Amino acid sequence: MVLWTAAGVVTLGFLVALEIVARGYGFSGPITEQSREVIFAPESGPLLYGGLALTMVVLTWRQRLIALGIAAGVDVVFFLVRWALGADMNFGNGALWVVLGVAVLGVTRRTGQERLLLLKGTGLGLLLVAGHKTGDTWLLITSKTRATVLDAYVAAADHALADPSWLVGRFLNATAPVSTGILHVVYGQLPLAAALVGLYQLRRVAVERRFPAHHLVRTFLVIGLFGPAIYMIFPVVGPIFAYGADGGAWATANIWPDILPPVTDPQPIPFDGITPRNCMPSLHTAWAVTLFIHSRDGSRAMRWAGTFWLVGTLTATLGFGYHYGADLLAGVVFALTIETAMRCSAHGWDRAGVRLVALGTAVFAAQLASYRWLPTEMAARPWLYGPLLLLVTGAVIYAYVRTARTARTARDRDREPKADVPGQRPAMEEPAEAAEAAEAIRVTGAAPTGTDDSQDPGATDAKPELV
Repeated sequence: MVLWTAAGVVTLGFLVALEIVARGYGFSGPITEQSREVIFAPESGPLLYGGLALTMVVLTWRQRLIALGIAAGVDVVFFLVRWALGADMNFGNGALWVVLGVAVLGVTRRTGQERLLLLKGTGLGLLLVAGHKTGDTWLLITSKTRATVLDAYVAAADHALADPSWLVGRFLNATAPVSTGILHVVYGQLPLAAALVGLYQLRRVAVERRFPAHHLVRTFLVIGLFGPAIYMIFPVVGPIFAYGADGGAWATANIWPDILPPVTDPQPIPFDGITPRNCMPSLHTAWAVTLFIHSRDGSRAMRWAGTFWLVGTLTATLGFGYHYGADLLAGVVFALTIETAMRCSAHGWDRAGVRLVALGTAVFAAQLASYRWLPTEMAARPWLYGPLLLLVTGAVIYAYVRTARTARTARDRDREPKADVPGQRPAMEEPAEAAEAAEAIRVTGAAPTGTDDSQDPGATDAKPELV
């Protein structure tokens, strides 16, 4: 309870600070945007219903049907009122009302563990929506505070990886519209896929009345919280903006994906105050890696779906020109480091977990430093730096797989029933004397003590000694 309270206080403080900064730049922050959706048209109805779905994992099936009915009814009323007034049309207010209603129900009508469970469900649902609002605010702040971008550095470093964004971009152009149509769905519906995996992991919360120690949603939220902070340190807009048509007058040239950018002495590029600097690291890659990891515990269909979403997301981020290859490698290391830290915080820190977090942090920092300070050398010696980048990323992947497998084996061993010691009487077996005493208690209602105040050992009216 203390940990959850501390986490809530820290989260609220972060949101308040972000709101103040956003107000300073002339736009509303995540708290305002979240609050206005109680009455006004929401930005994303599916997102609000996704938050409701996460909240409902703590409810019984009957309660879930009632909650969905109330949410749909409230949305119908809002729809009719907006239609009559000619206001903006959207849905999702009902879902937010029900999520808040669950919190009110927990505070006013429940106590103890049941109250805590309902509040956890509410917090999970609200954090999903607040995380999205927080991300939008972060992106606006990056565009307002970072007047220049470092795309020229990453593009030069990407030569060591054979310019994968240009290669995949040409492939998608050659196979459009089939490939691009499929990948747009995969790229855009990554949150939906993650919600399905998260709901699968939380499917037994209503029965067991407790959350699992670790699940997908925890890592997703932390990645979304810390990832945009790296954008402030290493602002990059992506090849479709820095070297393509989407950059408009701010692009250095309109050459993506047909012509490779020249390898020159890179310099920061002035850019507009609208485009988010949201490339380094690739959070879509980080989320897809996390989805892939957590889908391993599901059915065969879920495992195949997790693999499909990972491959599709990596292809889309490169082929649509949203990221460089260097961004993806940083995203993989970032995801595995965060996932390890979250797993250890849930199951306990061990030496292997500490080493892996330290390794991931060091590799991630080395990647950013090399992209910033060694891009020309990397482009001049691709035969050295390309394999080296892949090698250090592969080392983190190997260390994660080995550490996670060892930790899983240890947890499975701890859950196994202990074997009986040969020659030792089972704990549940009672001696004959204990069985006779239990029978005497059942018949007479008095417990024999083996002592007697009577002088006649055979007296039948003897009373037990009071201790």
